[in-house]
Amino acid sequence: MKIIIINGPNLNLLGTREPAIYGKKTFEEYFEFLQMEFPGITLHYFQSNHEGELIDKLHEVGFTYNGIVLNAGAFSHTSIALADAIAAIEAPVVEVHISNVYAREPFRHRSLLAAQSMGCIVGLGLMGYQLAIEFLVAG
Repeated sequence: MKIIIINGPNLNLLGTREPAIYGKKTFEEYFEFLQMEFPGITLHYFQSNHEGELIDKLHEVGFTYNGIVLNAGAFSHTSIALADAIAAIEAPVVEVHISNVYAREPFRHRSLLAAQSMGCIVGLGLMGYQLAIEFLVAG
């Protein structure tokens, strides 16, 4: 089974960006934990601050991977193009947000990606990625 985690803008700064909201662990450190937690799963990771690169990656993996965990960051609230990319592929997508977007600014309360995703995990910190993988593995 192959699953990819795709992170969007500013998530390359995890560990240093607003640690009160996002924690002090880098995603690379957390990804090592996930690889140990799921030894029978081939996990890949991709991060970009550019919307087009995220779309290209969804197109690239969307017909060959068994699942996608997507944290599109602020693009979740603005990108019709990402929503269209999710709708165009076959791999199931689980949307993840580290912070509780519903406890933040009102513009974050709406996700354009949610309707195209299998489900959304919001506000559970980095653990949301683990839960998304468990969901995808359970099928």
